[in-house]
Amino acid sequence: MPERIETDSRKLLGRLRDTMAEDAAGQARLDKIVHLIASSMQTEVCSIYLFRDAETLELCATEGLDAEAVHQTRMRLGEGLVGRAARTRHVINTADAPSEKGFRYMPETGEERYSSFCGVPIQRLGNALGVLVVQSKAARQFSSDEVYALEVVAMVLAEMTELGAFVGEGAALSARHQQPILFRGSTAQEGATEGQVYLHEPRVVVTNPIADDPETELTRLREAVDTLRISVDEMLSTTTTVNAEQVQVLEAYRMFANSRSWMRRMEEDVQSGLSAEAAVEKEQSLARSRMQSAGDAYLRDRLHDLDDLSNRLLRILTGQGKETGAEMPENPVLVARNIGPGELLEYGKTLRGIVLEEGSVGSHAAIVARAWAIPLVIHAKNITADALNGDTILVDGDQGIAHLRPDENVQNAFRDKIAMQARAQERYASIRDLPATSKCGTTISLQMNAGLMADLPSLPSSGAEGVGLFRTELQFLVRNQMPKRAELSALYQRVMDAADGKRVVFRTLDIGSDKVLPYMTPQDEPNPAMGWRAIRVGLDKPGILRMQLQALIRAANGRPLTVMFPFIAQLQEFRDAKAEMQKALDREIKLGHPAPSDIKIGAMLETPSLAFAPDVFFDEVDFLSIGGNDLKQFFFAADRENERVRRRYDTLNVSFLSFLRQVVERCERAGKPLSFCGEDAGRPVEAICLAAMGIKNLSMRPASIGPVKHILRKIDLSEARAVIDKACNDGEQSVRSAITHWLANQ
Repeated sequence: MPERIETDSRKLLGRLRDTMAEDAAGQARLDKIVHLIASSMQTEVCSIYLFRDAETLELCATEGLDAEAVHQTRMRLGEGLVGRAARTRHVINTADAPSEKGFRYMPETGEERYSSFCGVPIQRLGNALGVLVVQSKAARQFSSDEVYALEVVAMVLAEMTELGAFVGEGAALSARHQQPILFRGSTAQEGATEGQVYLHEPRVVVTNPIADDPETELTRLREAVDTLRISVDEMLSTTTTVNAEQVQVLEAYRMFANSRSWMRRMEEDVQSGLSAEAAVEKEQSLARSRMQSAGDAYLRDRLHDLDDLSNRLLRILTGQGKETGAEMPENPVLVARNIGPGELLEYGKTLRGIVLEEGSVGSHAAIVARAWAIPLVIHAKNITADALNGDTILVDGDQGIAHLRPDENVQNAFRDKIAMQARAQERYASIRDLPATSKCGTTISLQMNAGLMADLPSLPSSGAEGVGLFRTELQFLVRNQMPKRAELSALYQRVMDAADGKRVVFRTLDIGSDKVLPYMTPQDEPNPAMGWRAIRVGLDKPGILRMQLQALIRAANGRPLTVMFPFIAQLQEFRDAKAEMQKALDREIKLGHPAPSDIKIGAMLETPSLAFAPDVFFDEVDFLSIGGNDLKQFFFAADRENERVRRRYDTLNVSFLSFLRQVVERCERAGKPLSFCGEDAGRPVEAICLAAMGIKNLSMRPASIGPVKHILRKIDLSEARAVIDKACNDGEQSVRSAITHWLANQ
């Protein structure tokens, strides 16, 4: 960087710092800043546009344009050159602005007199806050050094905006972290809750964006980078023997940590007048911006690595590590970009809800949220940038939305909804010990899904008759190494003890797809949901399956044992899995361990192919359980992680119900029990239809048992079946409308 530009940049930042230190209102500060920048850059115009809402920019200060246009001139995101710079988050630098595509003439500002235009996005960590603009009458393109100086100033403006230095009247100058925001995401676990934000990784706050002494800042930066490199090397040395895939990721980390170009850019930023922290964040913001526009998945992953390294470096520089985070509030709602099962379980059941920027409906977080029966919203884009620890947040898992800092009207309406749900749960308590017997005399067995020891206390209070599905994969997912057989046996024994004689259906390890063990090499598969997962892994890695079966036999200790194999697609897979059970049983008996007094071995029907298995399969299996979530996505060829298609297909579609009817009939002919596990079993309307189709066992989350039992006891299932049959015969695509109308008249 030329010495003159470097000196001028430092002088300008020094004058900016003095302006910030003055006791002045936000508008007065902005007015001084645009005057300083215009005189320093020797341009006739300097303007600052800030977002007043997600789609609208507002002129908040100007030197050179008509003063009356301030807070009056607005434009949509993408409109004009200013809007384009904000939307693309790229610098627009032109010597002939009026001839540029998308140029917008704004007569109220008088800008038609100016030819040259340079718009620099004001952004922080990929979040656009506004645009800094300089213009001049002379037709010239601003030099790369001048553009760089403007980027440095824009970085400081972003930090000052984040810290509330420009708060004033009007939406664009309102405190950024005081405005109510609605986040529309996706439902991963239903339910509604109110609480306070608790950030999994609190945002690093840069309070000193402008450096007093560049040499001191350079030393701080270099020492922090050295510390970062050592920590990455240490991670690499401890991970080498565990997982080759993790080693590749950390090697990429090390490559970035030792990147000369990254270091050179940050050093130039410091020499221009930024603090070490602001220099790191400036380059991180540019990386985030590139990440959002990168079409190549590999490049996005690498930029994500750089983003993560920048966060680590910022925590080293500021000392704002996790251990210095805010104290957990009384009603915490966890907010994070994403989170693993081990980290989530460390928080315990104190959490009221979870909101993630990423995640999936079948992710580890979703499994734990379902086990804890707390609402989970995923795909809440940018919430970690807008939320602060302690902010009020309303989580509506039913609709997949989160209200951050809601206004009083929204809060009151939401509290009414929660109160209604609480009153309903009180009503359900009165029928807890009564059977789910319909008016026609049909009794449906209602059971609960579980996956943690913490779930088991819900068994007696929920009114469940047993555990229809115990997911065993969580004990594998939350560890950094394979659990030992003795550990699993002790856990399974505690589960059986807690069930106190009620049946527990243990599903063997269901990993793969989006549930990848941290100590197993992930398989690079184009469609992992249909790839190497569940029983396919167990049969290809029989040592793991056998160890788990041995642990279950020991845990039973002579009591009855029920085991279910997941994702069985054909007869031979079931036979092979059953043979592994026999091998495990023979070995345990040989070692002197008591055999279970009774063993029931079942299969999960999650692929349509199993419904068409030979009759001998239905003769050999002890029971069958429909895995509704997976079966539905394969039946409709609709990825359950794809929001565009997963809601397009209805469980009560007549084609799907006809398919279920065939399964029911085959199980009835073979005299084998059939159950339905999945979210749909816990939804009252769906539960009625499943029961009317002849499925006598439903397994759901504990909180759903009350509502389902309540409605089953009110209706006649034979009448419901007649309504379903009529809708099918009438050529309806779904029976939902007909069954809902019938229910309304009960």
